Amino acid sequence: MDVKSTGAARTAFGRVGNFADAHHLVRFAGYIIDKGASEIQRLQARLFTPRYRHIQSAAAQPLDTQLVVRPETFQEGQMRRFFITSATIAALAFAQGAPAQSFPNKPIRLIEPFAAGGPLDLIARAVGQKVSESIGQPVIIENRAGASGVIASEAVARSAPDGYTLLVGSTTTHGINPALNPNLPYDPVKDFTPISLLATIPHILVVNASLPVNSLQDLVRLAKSKPGMAYGSAGNGSPHHLAGEMFKLMAGIDAVHVPYKGSTPALTDLIGGQFQFMSVELSGAEPYLKAGKLKALAIATAARVPGVDLPTFAESGYPGFEVTAWYAIFGPPGMPENVVSRLSAEIVKAVAAPDVRDRLQKVGATPVGGSPAELGAHVRAELARWTKVVKAAGIKPD
Repeated sequence: MDVKSTGAARTAFGRVGNFADAHHLVRFAGYIIDKGASEIQRLQARLFTPRYRHIQSAAAQPLDTQLVVRPETFQEGQMRRFFITSATIAALAFAQGAPAQSFPNKPIRLIEPFAAGGPLDLIARAVGQKVSESIGQPVIIENRAGASGVIASEAVARSAPDGYTLLVGSTTTHGINPALNPNLPYDPVKDFTPISLLATIPHILVVNASLPVNSLQDLVRLAKSKPGMAYGSAGNGSPHHLAGEMFKLMAGIDAVHVPYKGSTPALTDLIGGQFQFMSVELSGAEPYLKAGKLKALAIATAARVPGVDLPTFAESGYPGFEVTAWYAIFGPPGMPENVVSRLSAEIVKAVAAPDVRDRLQKVGATPVGGSPAELGAHVRAELARWTKVVKAAGIKPD
């Protein structure tokens, strides 16, 4: 673009140079936005050369009229610099905010760190579909399993902070993994923008139906009277593993950890009597409880859950024992505040929708929602909780 040959630019700059009308300062800012911030430096360099020390108004002249130049006073030079610099700053501010105003204008990718079919996948698809209906853009679910969620988490942490690539994070990705391994390729706090919690699924402590216990106190007495008891988990470093270790520490009992590749084979062996107890998601154990193959002793929530006839760990003598599988949406670091606010509002609205709540409750989840600040505080609390358990139990990653 050439200032001398562009009538629109001459008109706008001429009025600014003459300080005649503040309205033309706005025209100048709008002109810069239209042409792009890349032109600003070239325009300023052109204007600040001796040849164009003063630009007269061309508003009343034809657009192809040549610029008229005369020497400027020191005061005029100072005023010209002030107006042009102010307009430039304003233009950049408007230009920076402009993309967010039209957000979203293309599909959003929602990356899941685990395989399809589990509770996380079902929750993400229910919420993603509702958000898509509201924003008028597709929300594409992408399952990128591997390394206990590390692969997907790192990918999102390194993505562009434009709001179009998001992560369905969980207890594992933002609580347990970082507690177990301080050398992860991502920081759960610094490398993500918290957006909103989605839902939680509480853990319960279950035992083999034939075990002669009916409460946590009974189980602790049995464990202390008969050393060699064992507990199962969905794998080393899983929430089930760390929950079992936390219970051991709080109850003062000794029990051997038996890891499995997933909670389903672990529950199968618990029913078969291969070990004595396990902390597991309510949704995963519910079919076996209804069939009478397992017994539940307590639920790991701060308060009783409506519709679930189980005492809390606190009621059973172990205050502070709270374990939930939680799921939330995160973005890369550095996302614009207005994009974060829009996404958070859409997610909270989706989670509150009656049809979404029904779908979440059918998989045993409690719909939550919440602000970015609340999710950020939740992540820091979870990280502190699990780091303490890992250190106290001496757990090492595989």
